[in-house]
Amino acid sequence: MQRIVPVITVILLSFIAGGCAITTDEVTYKVVIKAKDFELRDYPAYVVAETVVGGTLEDAGNKAFRRLFGYISGKNRSRDKIAMTAPVSQEPASEKIAMTAPVGQQRAEGGWVVSFTMPISYALNALPVPEDPDVKLRQVPARRMASVWYSGTWSESRYLRYRQELELWIEKNGFRILGEPVWARYNPPFMPWFLRRNEILIPVDSEEKREHGSIGGGNAEQSAGTDGEDAAAQP
Repeated sequence: MQRIVPVITVILLSFIAGGCAITTDEVTYKVVIKAKDFELRDYPAYVVAETVVGGTLEDAGNKAFRRLFGYISGKNRSRDKIAMTAPVSQEPASEKIAMTAPVGQQRAEGGWVVSFTMPISYALNALPVPEDPDVKLRQVPARRMASVWYSGTWSESRYLRYRQELELWIEKNGFRILGEPVWARYNPPFMPWFLRRNEILIPVDSEEKREHGSIGGGNAEQSAGTDGEDAAAQP
C-alpha cells in the first residue's frame, strides 16, 4: 500500500495508541491583511474529499469523520494498475493518504459538507477513487478567504458568535461575501479546550480593498497557524 497525505478541514482523531498526536501538514496560504485575530488570505487551488451528513453543527463532524478517514486509510481504488506475477493480471491497489489540517465543515442543502483537504502534490485525476459512493472528490478553485481565529470548545454558540464577528469585520472593510462559511478545526478531541485552535473562513471578493493601507497586514506566505499568535492555541 502507498501512503498519501491529505489536508483536512477538521482533525478529530489524529492520534495513535498512547495518546500521542500525529503530526499533520497544513494548507499553505498567503496573508494579504492581518488585524488581530482576523486575516484576509489567498489560498491556491486544492482538492478535497468530502461527504454530506445530517445532524447538528456539533455532531456532523463526528458522523463524517469515520467515512472520510476510511477513504484516506485505504478504502479506495488506486488509479495506477499494478502488474502481478503468474497468472498475469492487473488490479487496482488501495492507497493510504496522510492527513493535512484543517478539517472543514460548512452548511449544505440537507445537512453539512465535511471535507478533508488532499495534499497539494495530488491532482484530482491522480487521487485514488473512493470505494464509498458517499465520499466525493472535488477541485476547489483558488480563492480569497476572510478568517477569524478563536480557541475554546466546539459549541454551536461559539461558532455563531465568531461567525458574526467575522461577518461584521468583512462588512466594515467593504468586502463582498461570495459563499458559505467554513468551520475549520485543527486539533483532536482530546486536546484541552483552552489549547484548541478553531477558525471560521468565508470566501470574499476584496478587489476594491486590495490596496487599503489602514487595515494592515503583510504578504508572508505561511501554513495555517504558523503565526506567532496561534502558537499558544496549539497549531
